[in-house]
Amino acid sequence: MRIAWIGLGIMGSPMAHNLLKANYPLTAHTLEQHKLDHLAAHGGTPAPSVGEAVQDADVVITMLPADAEVTAVALGEEGVLEHARPGTLFIDMSTVTPRTAVTLAQAGAERGLRVLDAPVSGGEAGAVEGTLSIMAGGERADFEAARPLFDVLGSTAALCGPHGAGQTVKAANQLIVAATLQACAEAVVFLERSGVDPAVALDVLNGGLAGSAVLDRKKHAFLTRDFTPGFRIDLHHKDMGIVTAAAREAGVALPLCGLVAQLVAAVRAQGDGGLDHSALLRGVERMSAA
Repeated sequence: MRIAWIGLGIMGSPMAHNLLKANYPLTAHTLEQHKLDHLAAHGGTPAPSVGEAVQDADVVITMLPADAEVTAVALGEEGVLEHARPGTLFIDMSTVTPRTAVTLAQAGAERGLRVLDAPVSGGEAGAVEGTLSIMAGGERADFEAARPLFDVLGSTAALCGPHGAGQTVKAANQLIVAATLQACAEAVVFLERSGVDPAVALDVLNGGLAGSAVLDRKKHAFLTRDFTPGFRIDLHHKDMGIVTAAAREAGVALPLCGLVAQLVAAVRAQGDGGLDHSALLRGVERMSAA
């Protein structure tokens, strides 16, 4: 399968490189030239535009920050739908609203494209290691066609339902992750202010029911205050907006979601939007200042 990859950010770059390592021919486009140069040095083919990247592809994969970028790349005059061949499998692995995913699927079908929404969870480490969890929405046949690629990119992949279902599951994932990060952050500050060694305490907690992938992945950041972004607070703020909007459409009350969304927004407003989402700890520290 000839792959066109659009978006070489924190997640997209290692994901594309994993496909190259698996010997898939891959052409990519992104706005940063140095990332295209890096891709070329590892066997990929850089493209100067979206249209040129996708015109000969069997599969097009987008990994972009938000709805606006995905919509522009997919539906714009120089975008995917204008230049991809009928029959092309178009997989959007970005995190967007379920409504946007359905819109892309409908627009793609009108052009003869097969579309999947397939957002991921696992952060930069999961992208690098090829251990992402991939939650897809769309047709079973299209999911099965994409499975060999998903097996390279992740350790878990599931078809969650029709178009938009993958994004709905990702929204739920982001709620759970944000709530868990906040709980861990509060626990760390509580432990430290109580005179307990947090390194010892977190090891014990992670061996019991309080253990989680979040605590396992972010323990180092909590202990060292190294908030180098693997997933930025800015993006989690965007994702909490997706959860709250989707819940409103579904008529579902998510009181904890509302609170955590406000806490994420507060940390972002205090200037930490470019940090890793484990920097929610900084918000707890500020609220706990003597």
